[in-house]
Amino acid sequence: MKEPQCSEEFIAQQRQILAENPECANSQYNLGVVMMQQGRLDEAIPFFEEAIANSGRMFEAWVNLGYIYFKKGNLEKVAEANKKAIEIEPRYARGYANLGFAYLQMGRTDEAIEALEKALELNPDIVQAWNNLANAYMQKDDVDKAIEIGEKLVKMAPNFGLAHNNLGYAYYTKGLYDKAIKHVNEAMKHGFQVHPEFLELLKPYRKDEDR
Repeated sequence: MKEPQCSEEFIAQQRQILAENPECANSQYNLGVVMMQQGRLDEAIPFFEEAIANSGRMFEAWVNLGYIYFKKGNLEKVAEANKKAIEIEPRYARGYANLGFAYLQMGRTDEAIEALEKALELNPDIVQAWNNLANAYMQKDDVDKAIEIGEKLVKMAPNFGLAHNNLGYAYYTKGLYDKAIKHVNEAMKHGFQVHPEFLELLKPYRKDEDR
């Protein structure tokens, strides 16, 4: 669905449509997006809920509700909203990616891996899903799998500083300090702010040329 504009004229048009047709799901959805884009999250929620109630196929509204609940810190509702989205549109890869992220943040690691792998099966180009999948395997203490995924990710997205940082940490936990330093340097090269405590941990293993 095309995202609406945020102009006052556009908002007035959508409100006029709803005045004439209170069950117009598209206008409800459009106003929800506008409110969300303006940071008016509490005002966006009822518009999305009304759009969902008036349209059986409004999976985008569920995804946007998931985003709002993430901003409000409610991970259970993030997961619930994205589950609803993929029930409506089972091939929506980003719904699975969002669900996997929520599960990861809640410590539900096996469910996170299942959702993230499904997302990547549907769309292998979702870089953040690869990163979260590597993090999920680190959470399971399967460092070798995390490194395997991390290496694949930095080949796909060589400028992704966070991925280099996480890969560096995985190598550090394996005692592979040269590789850890290499990827931490890459992370910083691409603008990622590596945690100072991690940099301190690496200091004893740096050669003169790395300092």
